[in-house]
Amino acid sequence: MKMQERIRKRLAALRALMSREKMAAFIFPSTDAHNSEYVADHWKGREWISGFNGSAGTVVVTMDEAALWTDSRYFLAAEEQLEGTGIELMRLKMPGTPTVAEWLGRVLADSESKEVGLDGWVNSAAEVDALTQTLRKQGGLTLRVNLDPMQTLWTDRPAIPQDPVEVQPMELAGETAAAKLGRVREALRARHCDGMLVSALDDIAWTLNLRGTDVHCNPVFVAYLVIEPEKATLFVRPDKLTDEVRDYLRAQGVATRDYDDVADYLRHDYFAYNILMDEDETNSYLMGCMKDNRAQVVRQPSPIPPMKAVKNAAEIEGFRRAMTRDGVAMVKFLKWLKPAVEAGGVTEMTVADKLLALRSEQPLFRDISFDTIAGYEAHGAIVHYEATPQTDVALEPHGLVLIDSGAQYRDGTTDITRTVALGPVTEEQKRVYTLVLKGHIQLELAKFPDGVSGTQLDALAREAMWREGMNYLHGTGHGVGSYLNVHEGPHQIRMEYKPAPLRAGMTVTDEPGLYLADRFGVRIENTLLITPYRETEFGRFLGMESLTLCPIDTAPIARELLTEEERAWLNDYHLLVYERLSPLLDADEQAWLREATRPLP
Repeated sequence: MKMQERIRKRLAALRALMSREKMAAFIFPSTDAHNSEYVADHWKGREWISGFNGSAGTVVVTMDEAALWTDSRYFLAAEEQLEGTGIELMRLKMPGTPTVAEWLGRVLADSESKEVGLDGWVNSAAEVDALTQTLRKQGGLTLRVNLDPMQTLWTDRPAIPQDPVEVQPMELAGETAAAKLGRVREALRARHCDGMLVSALDDIAWTLNLRGTDVHCNPVFVAYLVIEPEKATLFVRPDKLTDEVRDYLRAQGVATRDYDDVADYLRHDYFAYNILMDEDETNSYLMGCMKDNRAQVVRQPSPIPPMKAVKNAAEIEGFRRAMTRDGVAMVKFLKWLKPAVEAGGVTEMTVADKLLALRSEQPLFRDISFDTIAGYEAHGAIVHYEATPQTDVALEPHGLVLIDSGAQYRDGTTDITRTVALGPVTEEQKRVYTLVLKGHIQLELAKFPDGVSGTQLDALAREAMWREGMNYLHGTGHGVGSYLNVHEGPHQIRMEYKPAPLRAGMTVTDEPGLYLADRFGVRIENTLLITPYRETEFGRFLGMESLTLCPIDTAPIARELLTEEERAWLNDYHLLVYERLSPLLDADEQAWLREATRPLP
């Protein structure tokens, strides 16, 4: 049976259930019970009902219509995957695209039922509250949050993962879990809070110095953590904990209970005066459980992400080691790439396989940090393109290939993009490539006051391309976890206002890009460390240091577009790459790297 036919049958089954429940519409988000960006298979209900497998999107189904909202990264992929399913694509941030509430108000204007459903377990409290208000303005639509249709419809639904949890050693974590819990409690006291519910999986993993394999590419495990003044309780499936991990947690002052007990615990067993719940991380169902408890709910952002974002000395050294090993793998890959393409038989999927094989040879390698993006020519213009057997194309000895990839090592997480000329390139490709490179370099050169937001720096990466009337719609930079999620907040560098301050010790990517639909795309990305720069009478200033060690292709550079400062930065960076990596390479690899990092005149 074709996928489109399966999707149509699933939609029909859903509509039959909605009819029985007298429900006019149902909303499927992309998240899980922990508001995660990447989710375990158990929570991929939006993908199951629609066939769309991008990491971001919302599906809404009514009795007669259905639509998917997603962003520019997935426009082309979504068009292909939704074709023939009866689901309409809604392009976020594009002129004329209605919001979910506006669309529902129009589609349900003549509907007898005004009830819209969603699963309160997989929608945050903030989202539910906001949607309740906006739906009410659309003809009096109401929201129901106590139904999960996947429990009935998805008969072969994967179970919640049962993979074991492991302890992150102190020499890599740099701080005990007990000390971190102490810092969290201190932050809670400063907010006059007695305790908190921690829902975000990477926050739990960081706080307790534990890691897992429950989510593809992210070394986290499914759990909740309740922190109280005198105790902490980890809610996790018992089979996931070895005796070693149980003993470790006990020594750190952490009790354990079953994952499924968290709702009852919040209703009946939490005895402090109040509890902090981050409304953007806590799902609506668990927030609602506190109505049965005398404790007051304090809706404030979790204090953990800003702590986690600033890396300690052990984590920073782990990043340096991981980036060095990753650089070795990348050099081996780049040395292989062009000759292999010229010999023939290399495809986009071959590129991903080769990168995985070379990284797997490196010590402490655990996994990739996200699915590799290898887009040749026109596919490079699809921001989050991932080759499939149906879309995979052969690389040829001309044009550009965009390769965005990364790895999870026990001591650090990597994220790097290189765009490579496989042979002759056009003048347009050279100009676009150089504009992206200029933006990348200008951000790396940035010096700025301690505490500015990433939004205040974003224009540095875009200024050269803005002068040419060009732009990109994704963010310029995000935090990177320490053997944790490759996307880590709260800080970001992007056009949209993100107030989180930048501090020394934070990691952040630098990844401007330009994408010319149906032609080619360019992105160049390093992972950076924010470092102290200098102190003056005007305060403390910070700068950026490249953690990523890998040559940037100089073949497609239009050199006349680079300033003296930009050429100097590139030459200095390439000198650093050669000095750090060459001792770890054989003679042939050293010779290749020497040529790849040769100074620009």
